Amino acid sequence: MDFASPSRTQIQITAMLRAWSGGKEPAPDELIHAVYHELRRQARRQLRRERPNHTLDTAALINEAYLKLVEQRSVHWHDRRHFYALAAELMRRVLVDHARSRHRQKRGGPNEAEALDHVQVFTGPMDIDLIALDQALDRLAKIDELQVKVVEMRYFAGLDVVETGEVLEISAATVKREWAAAKAWLKHELTREVAE
Repeated sequence: MDFASPSRTQIQITAMLRAWSGGKEPAPDELIHAVYHELRRQARRQLRRERPNHTLDTAALINEAYLKLVEQRSVHWHDRRHFYALAAELMRRVLVDHARSRHRQKRGGPNEAEALDHVQVFTGPMDIDLIALDQALDRLAKIDELQVKVVEMRYFAGLDVVETGEVLEISAATVKREWAAAKAWLKHELTREVAE
């Protein structure tokens, strides 16, 4: 995803989002066709981190996140970056809601740990409970909202340092600093929870 030099399609996406914010319904349908590729990329990255037998597939995750996006009537979209940032946050919510639902279906059994071996959230391989990660991010949001946004962009949306900086309108150096701090804080919190 290249935010630095927008293409004609990307400019059209921004225009559709702004029109949608203004109450002119150009398009949830037209818009989804324009952004589907990026939403699919985000969903694939999300699901690669999940257990192999996950009951949500890429299309289901996109559809559930899209339904939540369509409900965002009061959002005043700034541009496509804003849209993709909210899409990442909503995919996080869909996955966490799904994990909670599975937890309830197991009648109070322990949450399933999700492997993060191949994800560079932590310095080494670690199993992590998606619900615990979500709760830790909620606690982190009370301390540092920017760090949570960086985690959402890097981990949930799968954006690199430069893309994250462009979406959040901060420098790459700031992204690196906030990402390192958030990873350290989350590792401490999640390790502490496992030990308790």
